[in-house]
Amino acid sequence: MKTFPHLTICPHCDSVYQTLPCAPGDIALCQRCYAVLWRGRRRVSGHVLPLMLTAAITLFLACLFPVMSVGFHGMANDITLWSAVWVLAVDDGSPIMAVFTVLLLVVAPFLQITLTTWLLSFARFGCVAPAFVFIMKALKWLHPWSMVEVGVLGFLVAGIKLSSLLDVSVGPGGWALAVSCVLVVLINNHDLRPLWDLLSVEEKGSGD
Repeated sequence: MKTFPHLTICPHCDSVYQTLPCAPGDIALCQRCYAVLWRGRRRVSGHVLPLMLTAAITLFLACLFPVMSVGFHGMANDITLWSAVWVLAVDDGSPIMAVFTVLLLVVAPFLQITLTTWLLSFARFGCVAPAFVFIMKALKWLHPWSMVEVGVLGFLVAGIKLSSLLDVSVGPGGWALAVSCVLVVLINNHDLRPLWDLLSVEEKGSGD
């Protein structure tokens, strides 16, 4: 498939611009609608890759350990992500809602982290990862479906409501989920479009 890494399309008005070098901290705006086209950043792989690995570890721990603990008259019950999903699926719950909960809170973030780590691992050595174009498209599609922050907010609201009736405490998985939420938000704020420059360099090298 023919790609044009030297061109940038405005996400709001579809104006086409030639991608030019931008100093760190500077912002390129669309001349028609003033939307942000790209930001001047240092190399993506140097500082995002450790965040990706940390986010993967914390999200794994959030799935492994209890998110919160609920106690009543000396009896305690640990709540994990999986037990919360199971409650949505059984009895009068909605299995479809349970499936979407797993997809949005676990599968989509893990896919986003894994695919981005795959790209950055090759970019660290100045190489283009296999299936680069497909993965970049997949990441763009996954971006709005990664909702770890929604899960954190949901558990926070549930904990506050239950605290008036029961003894509620945050479990290790809850802290890990909160950390992974912050890391995923930081990762989503980084622009991966500079990785297209590697594809342009590789095409030039193959042409020579």
